[in-house]
Amino acid sequence: MTTPTLDVQADAGLWDWLAAQDISLALTTYQSNRLFFIGRKEEPGRLALHERLFDKPMGLYWQADSDSLLMTCRYQLWRLHNRLPSGQTHEGGDRLYVPAQSWITGDLNAHEVAMDAQGRRLFVNTDFSCLAALDPNHSFVPLWQPPFISQRVAEDRCHLNGLALQDGEPIWMTACSQTDSAAGWRHHRHDGGVVLHLPSNSIVATGLSMPHSPRWYRDQLWLLNSGSGELGCLDGERFQPLCYAPGFVRGLAFSGDFAIVGLSQLRSASFGGLALEQRLAADQQPAQCGLVVVDLNRGAVVHWLRFGNLVEELFDVVVLPGVRQPRALGLQEDAIERLVSFPDSDGLVITKPSARRPARGPQAPVAGLPRLDPTTVKYQRVFHLTPDNLKPYAELLAPGLLEHWASTPPRGELLGISAAVDGHLVAMAIAEQWHTPEGQPQAARRSLQVRPVWRRLGLEDRLQHELQRALAAPLALTETPDQSTNTNS
Repeated sequence: MTTPTLDVQADAGLWDWLAAQDISLALTTYQSNRLFFIGRKEEPGRLALHERLFDKPMGLYWQADSDSLLMTCRYQLWRLHNRLPSGQTHEGGDRLYVPAQSWITGDLNAHEVAMDAQGRRLFVNTDFSCLAALDPNHSFVPLWQPPFISQRVAEDRCHLNGLALQDGEPIWMTACSQTDSAAGWRHHRHDGGVVLHLPSNSIVATGLSMPHSPRWYRDQLWLLNSGSGELGCLDGERFQPLCYAPGFVRGLAFSGDFAIVGLSQLRSASFGGLALEQRLAADQQPAQCGLVVVDLNRGAVVHWLRFGNLVEELFDVVVLPGVRQPRALGLQEDAIERLVSFPDSDGLVITKPSARRPARGPQAPVAGLPRLDPTTVKYQRVFHLTPDNLKPYAELLAPGLLEHWASTPPRGELLGISAAVDGHLVAMAIAEQWHTPEGQPQAARRSLQVRPVWRRLGLEDRLQHELQRALAAPLALTETPDQSTNTNS
């Protein structure tokens, strides 16, 4: 059974708009466990869509001072830090967000996340109906709860969901109701939503339909009235809609005179009876999942992106200013083991080349030979080798070598020289070192293998040279027939 390909469509002007704004976008979908990046490739008109899997990603916040992303997940809060220095790229991307820290919070149904002026990492603890902060000794520290919540229990009593900072301080929050009973908000989806003002501990607006994503921008409090599909701002105690979009609006960010709004399809059990559902039915239009760009001056949708399958709901979206094509390392790929950085490293360092065959690049079938730039080949000595830890590299070992070692273990120490291009292993040479009974050092080459597409480009001679340099004894080319080299077959 083949996995369906993700279908993403966008209007023809979205690439130009991203370029004019000099931004990229990051968004989360807990429904399909993805962190998405939407940037642009060098070729005009071609968007760059990148995704990584996390467990129930929801709230997303970009830290400008450290170029990091904070993201709430099922029972963790992650910090993903960009490890690419300015001017460097990795696989076409000009940012590489690497999971750098994780805090275990437990499953709190944490929604939005932010960092305040004091450096506290704040998040909306939806299950416990409070604003919370990270704490090294506890799952969370409660900072504030709505005045109508009488007890701090994991019952999602009002569906507290959104947080807005103003001048670096937590000032505004949204909730789906004023209920004080377990999951009581589910019976007040149509008009029970409220906006809360933390400093005064008060409710400042009522009558909303499942409000989400409050944001303080240009001296106004903006929010999404999700149950009606509207973006708007708060005018005193009244929600003033600016624009309608055909979906459950959730996730809001700004760039200049534009708002970026996330859209989700409707879940019948959770979202039934909303004004949005009625309007969509009247328009004979299905709810969409994707993004729309709204011109704040005209209150009109000017650009859009739509997911055609696999992704049905989005939660949050953030703007990454000055970024052309962001990427991230995930937790399920070997690159997170191999790419490291340290002070004065001048970017990423590859510690161990990958033995896996990449989906694209020089290992893919091509016509003719690749053009080899010698400066792109990285040679590295590999120590502490054993027959066991060499098993993942079997395709780059001489035929029969592992079987030979299974019956006749190496008599001495194994040393390897690897050759990698763009972090992918293309060749490897293995030698064995030992001493005679008289104490004389001996060495023999046990294997020298080059991937077929990279043969006849001089890698064999360079590996042989590097292997000889690394040894303290003259190198015999081979020792036993079943350990012969195989560089030309």
